[in-house]
Amino acid sequence: MLEWLNPVKGFGVTFHTMFTKVPTIEYPEVKRPTAPRFHGRHQLNRWADGLEKCIGCELCAWACPADAIYVEAADNTEDDRYSPGERYGRVYQINYLRCILCGLCVEACPTRALTMTTEYELADDSRERLIWTKEQLLAPLQEGMEEPPHPMRLGETEQDYYATGRGRHGTQGRPEEDSEAVR
Repeated sequence: MLEWLNPVKGFGVTFHTMFTKVPTIEYPEVKRPTAPRFHGRHQLNRWADGLEKCIGCELCAWACPADAIYVEAADNTEDDRYSPGERYGRVYQINYLRCILCGLCVEACPTRALTMTTEYELADDSRERLIWTKEQLLAPLQEGMEEPPHPMRLGETEQDYYATGRGRHGTQGRPEEDSEAVR
């Protein structure tokens, strides 16, 4: 009965939005915070003593649907130790020209060495600068950390790192709280 009024209602919405104020986004000067679970730039994490968590297993590269990750592993020695495992990632590259920031690489990592930050400014005008190397991806050294290579400081075995990463005896480093279930 009032079907002729429908086009007029549509024009009413258009005229209403014509006179509303458009918000100004001051992007480069004022950066808005992202959601806590936002998938941004990758980061290679370290243990509390400074050793790298990456063991060079290449599972992240296998899980990447865009084939954006390249990992080359090398063996640790007692004199030249970069991670608590037998191997470490000697070469680690992420090609952000290919990366779709899906997070499958993070899910595939067995040691939680690879995580994603909330940093989203990845654009560049150079193709070479969009291939990030291990040095660019490694988390910075915090207070109390030592630059690798160095011996393991959080325990005498790999299991001390991987099971808890908290101390030599599986708990907070107190032998009286040690249990066989942790070992």
